[in-house]
Amino acid sequence: MPLPSFKEQFAALIAAPSVSCTQASLDQTNKPVIELLTSWLGDLGFACDVREIKPGKFNLLATYGSGPGGLVLSGHSDTVPYDEKLWQTDPLKVTEVDGRWVGLGSCDMKGFFALIIDAVIPLLAHDFKQPLLILATCDEESSMSGAKALAEAGWPLGRAAVIGEPTGLKPIRLHKGVMMERIDILGRSGHSSDPSLGHSALEAMYDAIGALKGLRAQWQLEYNNAQFSVPQPTLNFGCIHGGDNPNRICGQCSLEFDLRPLPGMDPAVLRAAIRQKLEPLAEVHQVKIDYAPLFSEVPPFEQGADCELVRVAERLTGHRAEAVAFGTEAPYLQRLGCETLILGPGDIACAHQPGEYLEMSRLEPTVRLLRDLIEHYCLKPVSV
Repeated sequence: MPLPSFKEQFAALIAAPSVSCTQASLDQTNKPVIELLTSWLGDLGFACDVREIKPGKFNLLATYGSGPGGLVLSGHSDTVPYDEKLWQTDPLKVTEVDGRWVGLGSCDMKGFFALIIDAVIPLLAHDFKQPLLILATCDEESSMSGAKALAEAGWPLGRAAVIGEPTGLKPIRLHKGVMMERIDILGRSGHSSDPSLGHSALEAMYDAIGALKGLRAQWQLEYNNAQFSVPQPTLNFGCIHGGDNPNRICGQCSLEFDLRPLPGMDPAVLRAAIRQKLEPLAEVHQVKIDYAPLFSEVPPFEQGADCELVRVAERLTGHRAEAVAFGTEAPYLQRLGCETLILGPGDIACAHQPGEYLEMSRLEPTVRLLRDLIEHYCLKPVSV
């Protein structure tokens, strides 16, 4: 059976639902996407290793050629949830609109796999001196469990890895970390007419927020990286809930916040500083304070400016490597010894949005870029 055309593959990937979400009612398996990729890549001669990371969630590592080194082309197989009513087209169908392919995952980032396959097919007749590895992970949009499992298992990978997240075909070698945290304060309710009858969780949270604002100001003085459009670390108070009536002393209050550390800032050290500020507040207000991450952090990422992969990508794209504020799987691939870069055809501004799209004008340049990268890392003899 002949391999589907590039556009047919692109459309089939978009049509395969693979939502990853922390809400169980919206979460879906990524198995249909992995099965498509395994079928197509297997027909091309790739050795396909599929591993179930947790029930219904799979990673795929497809390898062409053998030996150490080589190139990893990586992407995640899941998408964010979507509200079909907010889309002007069918989100699970590729629709051409004003020179764009519109569809969920076209930009972020299932469409990248079709581009990889289109790039590699003409090269398969050549002798691969080093292997090409195509990696598809699960749950990047929620827990990053696929990339984390890969790093923990220590799967051997190539000497260079390119992650096709939406960067407008500009190489990215730095990004901030992502920490999403929660503080729960349990006080004691009572009648508001007599403050001695209770211990206000809301007043304790007021002081906790003040302590966090103090830490934020301190960190923004200590850390600065001009390569980012927002050069300081950020701390955003995202949502707060507490109390139930004006005439009751607030017995419980919770806060969720987002912290984006710069490269060089250790999440464990940041959490220790937060705990140190919160502990005395529990005693002062006679409340119980629980503080924990909502999920394990995505570490900050930085790849050295003078490494081979950065130099090659800058030469091929004509752009200097930059920094972005969003998080990716890059730190986990880097942990496995790969020089790692983020470089893909989409635009982050349309990711996670109704009407997500990929500019058709980026298709050919992306295929050409991927071919050049494969030729550099897989077809040339290894220099000693």
